[in-house]
Amino acid sequence: MSAKRKTILVFQHLDVEHPGVFRDFLAADGFDYVPVELDAGDVVPSLDGVAALWVMGGPMDVWQTDSHPWLIPEQAAIREAVITRQLPFLGFCLGHQLLAAALGGEVGPAALGEVGIMPVERCDADAASPFLAGMPSTLQVLQWHGAEVQRLPPGGRALMHSPRCAVQAMSVGERAFSMQFHLEITDETVPQWRAIPEYRAALEQHLGPEGAITLEREAAACVPAFNQWAHHLYRNWRAACGL
Repeated sequence: MSAKRKTILVFQHLDVEHPGVFRDFLAADGFDYVPVELDAGDVVPSLDGVAALWVMGGPMDVWQTDSHPWLIPEQAAIREAVITRQLPFLGFCLGHQLLAAALGGEVGPAALGEVGIMPVERCDADAASPFLAGMPSTLQVLQWHGAEVQRLPPGGRALMHSPRCAVQAMSVGERAFSMQFHLEITDETVPQWRAIPEYRAALEQHLGPEGAITLEREAAACVPAFNQWAHHLYRNWRAACGL
């Protein structure tokens, strides 16, 4: 891999949980998007020549290392990327939790999980974060998680929160950012995720048997706004990281 090719290495944990609309942004800006399908047996590669590391969501939890042993080298790679190499980092949902866990924070089951279109709010103390520049103080997002960051890692700062989850977005240092929520979705996202047994179970637990149909309709209506704010966060991330 050559740094001149501006490679974004993307750790994925499920083939349908990818960067979604962010792939369009990367392509438009000339980045090479290189997915690593850890759940499918891909080995964590060298970070040499990588411009940034992104880590996506997935149905597993950070502590399930017995059933998903690749979580161990994945967290080691996250530590190397963020601490040793100080690479730009962006984490989504599980990737948000993995950033916290890999750097010494704590992740555990949420007292009340979040599934559906729900609001997140900016943390007042971090209103000046470059990651949130120009973003509204309250934002509607897609939530779909039963675990949460319960203790920030050293150097971590909570950027957004919700009534049920204190760490909805986070920064660590100057170039690592993550979010518990989803703005990356496309029209295909909710139908594809609903087909995953773990995701379908969470959906039915939180929203009832008819919840899947309702959420699919609500999410489809929100896609244009989600994509707008996803692009805004992406531009903020690039600017903050100097890419």
